[in-house]
Amino acid sequence: MQTILVLTTILYLLSTVGYFLYLFLQREVLHRTGYFLLLAGVLLHTVALVKGAVAAGHLPVKNLHETLSLAGWALAGVFLLVQSRYRIKILGIYAAPLVALVMVFASQIPREATVSENIFGSAWFVIHILSVFIGEAALALAGGVGLLYLIQERAIKRKKRGFFFRRLPSLDLLDTTGYACLVVGFTLLTVGLVTGFVYAKAVWGRFWSWDPKEVWSGITWLLYAVLLHERLTVGWRGRRAAIMAIVGVAVLLFTFFGVNFLFTGHHGQFTRW
Repeated sequence: MQTILVLTTILYLLSTVGYFLYLFLQREVLHRTGYFLLLAGVLLHTVALVKGAVAAGHLPVKNLHETLSLAGWALAGVFLLVQSRYRIKILGIYAAPLVALVMVFASQIPREATVSENIFGSAWFVIHILSVFIGEAALALAGGVGLLYLIQERAIKRKKRGFFFRRLPSLDLLDTTGYACLVVGFTLLTVGLVTGFVYAKAVWGRFWSWDPKEVWSGITWLLYAVLLHERLTVGWRGRRAAIMAIVGVAVLLFTFFGVNFLFTGHHGQFTRW
């Protein structure tokens, strides 16, 4: 399986090169090359995850190496879905390097299991993990779209519309895409939290234990709930929504990494070095 993951990482890195070349040269063949390399990487990555799940008898998330691998797969897969729906070609310049970085980082992490396998035998666990990872991937893409929005907005306001203005889509398309990513991500994150509560009750005997990961996951959920509420009721769009989406990604990263390094809790065993 490790050979497959190495090949997968190489495909993601080559896809990154393709998208960077597309950014500068604007040749359609380069975009298609980056896209299909990423697609091939996702397919190969899926094979690796399925083989790992079959061999272990459960979802492969026993350590930081495996959770990062799953995160990279979710991010790449969600990007392909967003790309097929909204056709924002330049978004690959954000998604492909991020996926490649995650996989390179994962390859440097020890692969020894750190979690007892008897806590994996639950459908609630599978739904919880997949919902959270895919939801967070969508929210990470929302942050990327928000970054592109700010870049394009700045380009439009300048008297000389240069490099990025010609390469980025309209602000309306970026705003619409970012909103769709937020809605999907928030919905799946909600499903993940609810199923996590049920799973926690079955494993630890209580729905909520004030574990640092639970607390920060709740903070993250509230942040996105406020963003969506304000967008629907007050009309937060454009620049403000883009900035909040980027802030949300920072909170997501802290919840995934920072909490484990700074605090102690039972979730930390899934992402231990």
